[in-house]
Amino acid sequence: MSEHGRASSAGVGSAGQAGKVARRDRRLAFAEGPRALAEIASLIPIAPYLTLAPRGDGHPVLVLPGFGGGDGSTAVIRRYLSGQKFAAQPWLLGRNLGPGVPDLQQRLAERLDTVWREGGERKVSLVGWSLGGVYARLLTQRFPDKVRQVITLGSPIGGVPQPSRAYRVMRRLSDGSIDQEQALRLRRRVIEPLPGVPGTAVYSRTDGIVPWQIARQTPSAIAENVEVYGSHVGLGFNASALYLLAERLAQPPQAWKPFARTGWRQWVYGSDHHPVPA
Repeated sequence: MSEHGRASSAGVGSAGQAGKVARRDRRLAFAEGPRALAEIASLIPIAPYLTLAPRGDGHPVLVLPGFGGGDGSTAVIRRYLSGQKFAAQPWLLGRNLGPGVPDLQQRLAERLDTVWREGGERKVSLVGWSLGGVYARLLTQRFPDKVRQVITLGSPIGGVPQPSRAYRVMRRLSDGSIDQEQALRLRRRVIEPLPGVPGTAVYSRTDGIVPWQIARQTPSAIAENVEVYGSHVGLGFNASALYLLAERLAQPPQAWKPFARTGWRQWVYGSDHHPVPA
């Protein structure tokens, strides 16, 4: 059985048992680095095909990095989206050191407001990688009138709010300034449905950092989950994830529709026939 098949079987079993905590596959965690490098290398031959993705209408897109990353980590995402005619913007808050950063909520709110105003007061789409996706959802809950849609990449946004590898990495890199209760309080808020704003949760069942079961949201008429094949660290360089970003962001406002796995897409994206953890 393939690596993806083993992870899929284990994941489905965990999600199907009420009260079970989603757990990561240690083998996938150890393989994160090499797999991410392979995803980066694959962008070179695939790049011409990515330009065939739908074009944007110039509306602002604020891209939020994952924990430990800064704007450099999202450069590929922003460069690609800019080339597809979106006004992709960095977060400009330095390195993402987690919820222990002083005045983080205020600074995020100010950054969203700036991007909104500089974009001609057009609603801003939010793209958040890992912990950045948590911030994107929190911002949307506070300022739904300024947000057009939300896309998360491997973000811990669903399921039972339990400690994960992501929390342990956050605590280690922040010198212990983030306690477990802080992280769990954020998770409980993030799980809440977005207030009238369309959202797409992108996840991988071979994610070695955030268990795929908690990288998904409860589906609804304006909330969906889309599976890609790849690592956690490589999501910002994953060709299928990049194409998906452009395709989702290009949808006209007030006319959001779920992603259609038709034609070639059924071979590139998973079916998402998995229950969302309660």
